[in-house]
Amino acid sequence: MTGLQQMAVGAFWFSLMSLTAKLAGRRLPSQELVLVRAVMTLGLSWWTLRRAGLSMWGEPQLQRFLWQRGVLGCLGLTCFFYSLVHLPLSEATLLQYTNPIWAALLAALLLGERITRRTALCLVASVVGVVMVVRPSALGALWGSAVVPLPSLATAVALVGAACSAGSYVTVRRMGRAEDPRRVVFYLPLVTVPLTLPFALPGWVWPTAQEWLLLTAMSVATQLAQTFMTKALQRETAARATAVGYLQLVFAAVWGALVFDDHPSGWSVAGAAIIVASTLLLAFRRKAPPRAEVVAAELAAANE
Repeated sequence: MTGLQQMAVGAFWFSLMSLTAKLAGRRLPSQELVLVRAVMTLGLSWWTLRRAGLSMWGEPQLQRFLWQRGVLGCLGLTCFFYSLVHLPLSEATLLQYTNPIWAALLAALLLGERITRRTALCLVASVVGVVMVVRPSALGALWGSAVVPLPSLATAVALVGAACSAGSYVTVRRMGRAEDPRRVVFYLPLVTVPLTLPFALPGWVWPTAQEWLLLTAMSVATQLAQTFMTKALQRETAARATAVGYLQLVFAAVWGALVFDDHPSGWSVAGAAIIVASTLLLAFRRKAPPRAEVVAAELAAANE
């Protein structure tokens, strides 16, 4: 299997993770979904570290970055699952995929990386694309009375989640190759479990047998997606992987239409095209791109 094929398989498993989370979220609170996924993936990640003979804690000088990555990743995951429950599947997935744009901004602010004119134009275009997808009611005259805007709170949470995911990835970039990727993955559920417990337990709804199957499928799909994505990134450039990774948006649209009878509006399709095109323009260049653009390209490929 080639790297691009592996990336396509990973995109499929990520879309299946989103689908099972949305199905389980019909009755279960989103915080409960995050907690269950974290507990299951924590066990899998711990087993992976033990099998490789690696300690859990890593180098002392890198531990603060590992904890920071875990907190930002937890916030991003919590927001993403909330948006999955409260937004159509394709729109929730698309808003999460704005994180390469956030990554370029954060890399410039936190790592001092240069934003070129090309990057700035792509950022502006992506904002326009997001507005077309969200369709805020303040611009109702532009959309027409027949077009329903997305819920404001869920949309804001989705965008905050995308920004947190970008911050998590920029933190990983700061560590570079000094830390083992298996330990970096381990810190996300390690932080997520204790942070989520106080919010998930008071409103805990005991899952039915069918919902436990959905939750298990969600966690297994996550692990498979990350495995295929990691293998693909080891064999393909970030730019090529980025292009194939966007198949997740296609899968999400198909799942939404087949399972939930969700059909994206013309505005959503046009906005999605602008966002995808803007991110791909950040990824593909004839000469070596500035690091801010590399961050954006790799984040799009490494989407959770």
